[in-house]
Amino acid sequence: MAASQTTLWRLISGMLGVTALVLMAILGILMKNTFIEPDNQPTASSGPTPAPQKDSGCCSCQEKWIGYQCNCYFISSDSKPWAESKKSCASQNSTLLQLHNGNELQRFMRSNTHFYWIGLSYSKERDAWLWENGSALIPDQLPVTKFSNTRNCIVYSPSGNVLDEPCTKQNYYICQQQLI
Repeated sequence: MAASQTTLWRLISGMLGVTALVLMAILGILMKNTFIEPDNQPTASSGPTPAPQKDSGCCSCQEKWIGYQCNCYFISSDSKPWAESKKSCASQNSTLLQLHNGNELQRFMRSNTHFYWIGLSYSKERDAWLWENGSALIPDQLPVTKFSNTRNCIVYSPSGNVLDEPCTKQNYYICQQQLI
């Protein structure tokens, strides 16, 4: 009888071991699928690379830049007035961010709590809000297109909205390099 109990316990422990391995494999697959979304996940590069980064679509970005949908983005860790932010981007062969729609960057900015300068300012000569490349702000391009003060510059908020603030205020900034 003792031999049959030992065999039974060995069988039970073997089944429990196999079940534990199967559950661990399933958990690993679920975690991988939950935290990685190919084609849409922004990827930070570790330095200049000759070929496009994996999962960045078509980007090859320099160190400390993030590749996402054929653009490279630099999210600053220091705050500056709008004009100095613009100069900082220009020194890196880029411009302040030009948004095409209000939720373009929410994917990797959603956990951020800072406001960021973008490349939109008012031109008295053209009596319009212009992007750094000279193109005019299109109605409904951004969630809020009526800014209260044309002497202000525009910030991107953590909620994905845009607001106007005095251009002399210190804010973080986002630079953008278009690769195509």
